[in-house]
Formats: sequence, structure tokens, C-alpha cells
Amino acid sequence: MAVRKDTIFEQYLAPIARLFIDEPALRRFYESIDWPTESDRFRDPQLTYPTYYSSQNFHSIENGYLNISAAVSYDPITQYALPPNEMWVRQGLIDAIQAKPRRILDLGCGTGSTTLLLKQAFPQAEVIGIDLSPYMLVVADHKAKQMGLEIQWQQGNAEQTRFPGASFDLVTASLLFHETPPIVAQSILQECHRLLTPGGEVLILDGSQKTLRQTEWLTQIFEEPYIQDYAAGNLDAWMGAAGFGAVQTQEFWWIHQVTRGVKPLLVQRVRPEQLIIEDGQWATPCG
Repeated sequence: MAVRKDTIFEQYLAPIARLFIDEPALRRFYESIDWPTESDRFRDPQLTYPTYYSSQNFHSIENGYLNISAAVSYDPITQYALPPNEMWVRQGLIDAIQAKPRRILDLGCGTGSTTLLLKQAFPQAEVIGIDLSPYMLVVADHKAKQMGLEIQWQQGNAEQTRFPGASFDLVTASLLFHETPPIVAQSILQECHRLLTPGGEVLILDGSQKTLRQTEWLTQIFEEPYIQDYAAGNLDAWMGAAGFGAVQTQEFWWIHQVTRGVKPLLVQRVRPEQLIIEDGQWATPCG
């Protein structure tokens, strides 16, 4: 297990953040849930945690997202960690969606903040959120029930979801790629391509790679084991290598970006002997 780092957040920002966080309310929430029972509702007995995930601390929390405290504290901290406003940032992904999907998969959904926005934006769509942490899913399910939203939550690995191919119109991931090694991020994009129907969209919300490269101190705020490798990469290139077309990255609020790609439509190959001439033009036979 990694040694916990004394980050910029822990040294300077945490004392300020605690002034605005209702810690007694968090404690009551923690004590109100039977965590072993509730988390067992989402556990996949066939799932094996990848080493990059289980061997690291994230956000200065020992055992990372496999620690219940990470699930309880994620939302209160994140609302201050995504300037200028967490919901505005997440809404940036929603606003970049160009189609009207019928089936949506949110990868690495965490406590479900983006997943909930997806369901609100597309109430008729079937929305599924998957995450490696059963504790994060407990919180996500609690939030969905409070809002009266019907969302499916499943424990799963974004690299190998085990969903059938071409079974989603839209696949999204928010704040996931900077928490994975680049080789894993590229594997996730390949899985996104497999999961999407032709013409389907993938949208990735994360930190601006350009800004992170130019402003190294931003990578030191939280304990993020892979963020510098993420910053050195190029998500547009990763998308292209995975087979996506119409790739475009939009930066906003200086430190965030949304990258969109489309799975190309299938092109039917026609053999020369199948071609016929109609009114002087080449055409393919009907039927």
C-alpha cells in the first residue's frame, strides 16, 4: 500500500474546507447506514480489483475508494474541488451531448453526481452507473432514491464491463481518467468503442491536460497517483487510436475539458461484381 502524502490540500486547504462542511451531518449519515449489508447489494463476486486501484491512496485517504470514509466525504469535498461550481462543471458534459440517447452507461460513476444529471437530462433513457467501489454505489443509490430517479447501479470495471457489444447509445466518464494510468484509460476507451452502437457518442469530462501540463502545482493539490501521467497524455489521440471519429476537446473554466468522440457508422463493403448500372450510374442491386 502506498504511503500517504502530505498534500497541498491537507496542509492548507483542508482546515478551510472543514469550516464549510457539516461534519456532524456526515457522521450521522455514516452511522445511519448498515455499510456491510448495503454494499453487499452491489458487490460482484466475480470482480477482481485491479492493482492500480487497490494499491494506491487517493485524496490522502488510506485504501482510497475502498475506504467507506472516501464515499462519505467525496461529495462535500468535491463541491469545493471543482471550481467555479461542481454542478456547472458536470453540466459541461451534459451540454456537449448531441444526440438523444435511449441507453446510457456512466463509467466510474462514483457517488453518481453526473449519472443523476444524465437521468434528469434524458428521463426516458435507461441509465446505468458502474463503479469499482461498492461504498460509492451505496451513496449514489441513496441520492437517486432521494431524488426519485430510477437508475441502475452496478459494481464493475470500466475496462471490462461485460455488457454486450453495441448496447449503448452514449457512454460517459467524469473525473475518471486522471485517476487511472494512461494505458488503462486507453483500454477503457477501447471498451467504450465496443459498447457503443454505430453513431453512438462517448464523452469524457476531466481536468484540462493542457493546463495541468503548464501548471504543475495543480497536480499536487490532492494525492492523485496518476495525474501527471494523465496530464502528459493526449486524450484526442487516445480517442483516435480507439477508433473514434469527430473527436473534439472543449476546454472550459481554464482547468476542465470535455472530449467527445463518435463511433463511425458501419460502411457496407460491396464487391465489384455486385454493381449494376442504372440510368448511367453505378448502383447496388436491391434485395
